Amino acid sequence: MPFILPANTLSAGGYDVANSLRFNVGSSDYLNRTLGAPTSDKIFTISAWVKRSTLGGEGYVFTIGSNGGSSPSHWYSIRYANEKIYVQRSGTGQLITNAVYRDTSAWYHIVLTNDTTQGTASNRLKLYVNGEQPSLGTATYPSENTILDGIDGARCAISLTYSGTGNYFGGYMSEVCFIDGQALAADSFGEFDEDSGIWKPIDVSGLTFGNNGFYLETKQSGTSQNSSGLGADTSGNDNHFAVNNLTAVDQSTDTCTNNFATMNLLDNFYGQGTFSEGNLQIAQSDASYASLTSTIGVSSGKWYAEIKWTAQTTGNFPALSWIGIVGSVATATSMGVGNNADSYSYIGDGSDGGKKRNNGSSSSYGDDYDVGDIIGIALDLDNNKIYWSKNGTFQNSGDPTSGSTGTGSAFDLTTPSSGFYYFAVSDQHDGESSTWQFNFGSPPFAISSSNADGNGFGNFEYAVPSGYFALCSKNLAEHG
Repeated sequence: MPFILPANTLSAGGYDVANSLRFNVGSSDYLNRTLGAPTSDKIFTISAWVKRSTLGGEGYVFTIGSNGGSSPSHWYSIRYANEKIYVQRSGTGQLITNAVYRDTSAWYHIVLTNDTTQGTASNRLKLYVNGEQPSLGTATYPSENTILDGIDGARCAISLTYSGTGNYFGGYMSEVCFIDGQALAADSFGEFDEDSGIWKPIDVSGLTFGNNGFYLETKQSGTSQNSSGLGADTSGNDNHFAVNNLTAVDQSTDTCTNNFATMNLLDNFYGQGTFSEGNLQIAQSDASYASLTSTIGVSSGKWYAEIKWTAQTTGNFPALSWIGIVGSVATATSMGVGNNADSYSYIGDGSDGGKKRNNGSSSSYGDDYDVGDIIGIALDLDNNKIYWSKNGTFQNSGDPTSGSTGTGSAFDLTTPSSGFYYFAVSDQHDGESSTWQFNFGSPPFAISSSNADGNGFGNFEYAVPSGYFALCSKNLAEHG
């Protein structure tokens, strides 16, 4: 039951979530705090909206570990493993889904209720995913009135094992809630949209959170354990979390009510890229230079993105950067951006630096670019034109607002073979590597000037051309 939220704009007055927090496995990002005396050690509810960016291995969403030690005698966890969702507590109690959740373009809502006062065993632990209770491959339940010992003084963590080391979560989280003393169903946190039928969040600020309860909205961008931090609790309890290895850049506008494009981890068989930073950073090396693509493709409208070339190795030959669009995913290692009829790129470095490329042929276009430069792409699918900018200046005196005239357009685009165009990159030169960062409106790097599109979405380094929009679900609902 994966989904890409197309709006919340479909129903008037829908609740909007402004921010999420982006967790990167490679930098060991997590939040933690020490719990106090609970409202209940038998009854509680956990709710979180998550968007994965890593697959394979284990990634912990939420944990409690008694006494804050590395070998807690009592613990509780929600994690991904083998792409399934696992709920487990010390002693007896484990739920494992039959379904796998491996769509890295989608937001999922996870709710777990624990109420051991229930006489019926299956009511003591309940898991909901996107508003429904999933089929379970494993289901064991704690005994009636079992308590979770050691809550007072226990470590509560987001994106960390109950033992306090490793297995970090990779991806985005928003609207993370802990309700101490109540067993709430999923409809306390979300509802099905009356128009689309898609599960979406509702305002939870009126809930009673209990002694250890918290509500993480990621409204602030500081790194201290207080009301100005990324781990600030807005429930009214001031149960703020300590921030570990996260910075202001990790505060994202990619949320469960406005889903932004990232790069597609599932389209990586031939490209062999190394993905990180919420799939907004890719390093590509080895002999493969197949294209790596965005999670969202478009067939109409006007779209803008920025791609920063951040690293390059040279060796015998410097790695090249091919930045552009493709109309189909790669089916061979040689399918770099610009090597097919519906594939177009702007090249950085080497003998073709500054040239444009299509169908395996390069020709003069603009200035060469290098590591540190930001390349803007203005994709006009209403007039089938494409324009590239270097650090805010459109090349070839291009004017993306010129419509059908196409002043300075790099190419007249053909109909894509898949029906959609995807933003894409590729590296070229055997054994060398390039690294890029991608800004579809929720950047993984610091922005100095902060420019939004005409709808107020996105955070870009350079001005978005009039009539062009960030690649996100709310814009797609209106312009896609």
